[in-house]
Amino acid sequence: MKPIGELSRAELGALVCTTLELAGIKVVLTGGSCVSVWTHDAFASLDLDFIALGLHTNREIRAALKSIGFKSRGRNSRYFEHVDCDLVLEFPAGPLQVGDEHVPDINIDSLETETGTLRLLRPTDCVKDRLAGYYHWGDEQNLLQALEVARRHPVDWTSLEKWHRGEGQTEGFEDFRRQVEGWP
Repeated sequence: MKPIGELSRAELGALVCTTLELAGIKVVLTGGSCVSVWTHDAFASLDLDFIALGLHTNREIRAALKSIGFKSRGRNSRYFEHVDCDLVLEFPAGPLQVGDEHVPDINIDSLETETGTLRLLRPTDCVKDRLAGYYHWGDEQNLLQALEVARRHPVDWTSLEKWHRGEGQTEGFEDFRRQVEGWP
């Protein structure tokens, strides 16, 4: 295996997923690094955000990540660093959801790499995750990321429309779809 510092974002994510799964902890990549994977690094993130499925303590996560050289920033920190890696691992609190919508296990995608299996949000849920940041905080970068993922990968427009209604963003759906499909 390549040294940690030479792994791609997807390979590092897969190594983390596989290492934690061997310890009985299932995690899913979300956030900006999920966008990076789906857009082949058109957007970069300084961290990899993982949501643990089920109830797991930072102590359990810390013990598993120690085996691949990651150390916690503090005793109960959700951030983990490796001396040879510029990317930080973050474990925000669950549950796994996009906006107010729960993401069921069947909606989690996986990519095989040389370092293991990366579990991540599907493109449709990745788009929802980014749009939630745009709608709730006005973050234009999140909108650009959602557009790029939706332009590069098939998305479930019915699911996106339903999600927009649930988020109180009904008018945002048609605007987003127009931008993705290049309508005037």
